[in-house]
Amino acid sequence: QVQLVESGGGLVQDGGSLRLSCAASGRTVGNYAMGWFRQAPGKEREFVASIIQISEIAYYADSVKGRFTISRDNAKNTVYLQMNSLKPEDTAVYYCTLGPRVGAWAYWGQGTQVTVSS
Repeated sequence: QVQLVESGGGLVQDGGSLRLSCAASGRTVGNYAMGWFRQAPGKEREFVASIIQISEIAYYADSVKGRFTISRDNAKNTVYLQMNSLKPEDTAVYYCTLGPRVGAWAYWGQGTQVTVSS
């Protein structure tokens, strides 16, 4: 059984930083594409970042490029999202996801709330 558990969300001021973690069980994260999505109140879930296996190439939404960094620690079977220069518009529930390739997301975590105050 695959389980993804996000943590690290919270309340931060405009311009602050947070690091989200996604601990996986049931799958080895290094063998899969991993991604982060977010959903703000009243909005559709949107792509934030992803990292593919082997090459470790990362992709980012234009809205977070240069501010967010996705990475993984295969020894800890954990994926991270380092978020810097946070803005109020980054406020959302952030979800971790895993799949055989980008776009074929098979498993999702329960989400962690990030709130950026102005």
